[in-house]
Amino acid sequence: MGAEPAPRREVVTGAPGTGRPTRTGMAHARRSGHDDATVKKLMRRQLRSGLGACSLLALPLGLLPVVFRLLPPGDTSRGAAWLLLGIAPYPVLLATGAWYIRRAERNEGDVTGR
Repeated sequence: MGAEPAPRREVVTGAPGTGRPTRTGMAHARRSGHDDATVKKLMRRQLRSGLGACSLLALPLGLLPVVFRLLPPGDTSRGAAWLLLGIAPYPVLLATGAWYIRRAERNEGDVTGR
């Protein structure tokens, strides 16, 4: 039952007001030199990429009930159902996530010049 050590003190070396997140992306755009049209264009491209990723996920996962309905009744269909639910969605999820991340980074890189 020893005494607890004193909490470590942090030293702030930056100027006040820098590094704090803002509530709007427009404030960041003004600080970094991007105009409103560029930020809106980036937001539209990101929205388009997000909707594309959702549609890529909704199509194969939304068709799973149709596939289950087409399976013949019996023990083999029970095993196929477990494979379809337990294994098949994950490669689709991983591939869609990887595509979306690459696309989002490319969109941001186009705006920032990276």
